[in-house]
Amino acid sequence: MNASVGKSVIITHIVEETDLATNWQNDVPVLATPILLWLSEIACMKAVEQELSSDMMTVGYSHHSRHVAASILGEKVKITATLNRVENKKLFFNVVAHDTNGEVFKGEHERIIIDKNKFLEKLSDKEKVNG
Repeated sequence: MNASVGKSVIITHIVEETDLATNWQNDVPVLATPILLWLSEIACMKAVEQELSSDMMTVGYSHHSRHVAASILGEKVKITATLNRVENKKLFFNVVAHDTNGEVFKGEHERIIIDKNKFLEKLSDKEKVNG
């Protein structure tokens, strides 16, 4: 894969009822951190999806991030993922999210390029064992 270091993708998400921390055993109705992590992964995947062959995919490997401000129901959140480094099959991204009041999330995310068919075979083997 010839990943383009410096390539950025911006995704936009409107905070919905299902995104709130109240769905994650918290009593505050704001955008939940797990949702921001998920959105950051989506943005990173989109940043490189056109550069992967159909038999390859990326999987999340690590997160180092801070959720620095709350976003309320109905708020528009923009998540920017920028590929900043490639080491063999490891992809390193900077991720930042803003709502209309400023920065709400910032961090680094690492993804690994894997063979999709081998991954699916391993899943199938696990299903047979646990079936």
